[in-house]
Amino acid sequence: MTGFDNNKFAQTDYIARTGMEGIDEGLRAYMLKVYNYMAVGLAITGVVAYAFFSMAVTQDQAAAAAQLPNGAMITEFGRLIFVSPLKWVIMLAPLGMVFLLSARINKMSASGAQTAFWVFAALMGASLSSIFLVYTHGSIARVFFITAASFGALSLWGYTTKKDISGWGSFLFMGLIGIIIASVVNIFLGSSALQFAISVIGVLVFAGLTAYDTQRIKQMYYAADSSEIVGRKAIMGALALYLDFINLFVMLLSLFGNRN
Repeated sequence: MTGFDNNKFAQTDYIARTGMEGIDEGLRAYMLKVYNYMAVGLAITGVVAYAFFSMAVTQDQAAAAAQLPNGAMITEFGRLIFVSPLKWVIMLAPLGMVFLLSARINKMSASGAQTAFWVFAALMGASLSSIFLVYTHGSIARVFFITAASFGALSLWGYTTKKDISGWGSFLFMGLIGIIIASVVNIFLGSSALQFAISVIGVLVFAGLTAYDTQRIKQMYYAADSSEIVGRKAIMGALALYLDFINLFVMLLSLFGNRN
């Protein structure tokens, strides 16, 4: 029996125990919590990213020796987070937090999982702060709104569709692994053509994952049998959608962002 079949069985059992009206209200509240957590996480990421960028550059030419293409000057803090070996720690820290959350979520309280998610969002903001050095601020804002509109439409479809899209999971996972491998290879090749292909395929993969994860998160609700479990599942759902949004944004920015 597939995971989706198990979730459908859990949904049927839950309906029998609580009634359809209670399920609808509970599901709406649960999904709203997921989206709220995700939105707050994105806000934290944005604030931290811009704060790090603001501390990393200055327009005062006497403050630093290295001039950036956009006319700003990099500060000692900027050298620390963008040039020194610490940059690798900042880049990899969010990945470590994802593994930690995935491994420990079932042992955490709902409040502990929530705190870990906020920490992860802040670390991701520090990791993404360099995009303000690479792309113009106007294009970052434009691509963000394009991403938000696309994500909203895809997630809404994943939530409302009656079609079982659980079969997409293995295909999308293979695509994700391919993107990761190609991205690592391109670090050494520096091929613009390969980067373009990665971005195009990445947009397709994360668009699919947005719909897939939304349906999966919806089905996860029916399998929860306590408010504590529902709280943890809401955090994990928010994390999944947050990652889909961030990666979709980065891929679209690579395609449509205007470089400094």
